[in-house]
Amino acid sequence: MPANPCTPVNTTLSIIGGKWKPAIVYHLLQNTQRFNALHRLIPEITQRMLTLQLRELEEAGIVYRKVYPVLPPKVEYSLTEFGRTLQPVVQAMYDWGSAYAAECRRVKSGLRQA
Repeated sequence: MPANPCTPVNTTLSIIGGKWKPAIVYHLLQNTQRFNALHRLIPEITQRMLTLQLRELEEAGIVYRKVYPVLPPKVEYSLTEFGRTLQPVVQAMYDWGSAYAAECRRVKSGLRQA
């Protein structure tokens, strides 16, 4: 029997999967951010990719984009109320990544001692 591609895990990955979206959500969980602030927090991402990822998260109802009617234009990004429900998911990813990094250091340290 073929696997069902419409599992809740696949749905989650389709919304926040990839290289950049979890990092964007992580930083927006901390506070509302302007575009350039997000770019400084994730310097490896190109401006074009950050724009695309923010648009996709906005279309998915995860990110709210607020445009202020001032010159020069001021735009802020924040998580929607539903986007904030990703906090335990992102926290679990953070915790696992920290544990994995510690394990890698432990293994490398053990290899040097052998």
